[in-house]
Amino acid sequence: MAASAASREVFTEGVRAVLQTWPVLQIAVDNGFGGVYGQQKADWMVDVVQQYFHDNADLQQYEVEDFIAELMDQEFNTVVDDGSLPQVSANLLQMFGQWRQGALEQLKHTINTLTQNKSQRAKVTAQPTQSDEESDEAQEMECEASGPSVSRTHPPPPPQDEEDGWTVVRKKK
Repeated sequence: MAASAASREVFTEGVRAVLQTWPVLQIAVDNGFGGVYGQQKADWMVDVVQQYFHDNADLQQYEVEDFIAELMDQEFNTVVDDGSLPQVSANLLQMFGQWRQGALEQLKHTINTLTQNKSQRAKVTAQPTQSDEESDEAQEMECEASGPSVSRTHPPPPPQDEEDGWTVVRKKK
């Protein structure tokens, strides 16, 4: 097994490339699902995932999926049900296999391919619904009728979680 610090760093870069190009994690970080330290949690996840591979021999894809799903649930309060976990896990297993075989040039090529194909970071913004617009208009009318003429802006309503407190991320079909 390749064990030098330099080769281990190449695998760490591979894990970073996979996680940074994963839309679910991008959305979770960009929209604050992990709180104010979401980006630090994502960086920490890179280290935790690469350490998980080094600490466990002969990992199966379902084990990697379960581990990453648990991290996303615990750190970002996000249940990943968009079908992307198998692909993320397969990419990580492929990179770890390349690293373990000492195929560092092939691993670097895989990392470069991933980062070159990286699409623009996904950003989710809520579109106001008809009921939100009507509600804002009603509030503005109430303000105009009941007080002096002062221009006020209302902050957007906070994002709403589902009834059970989970924030669900789904991939568009």
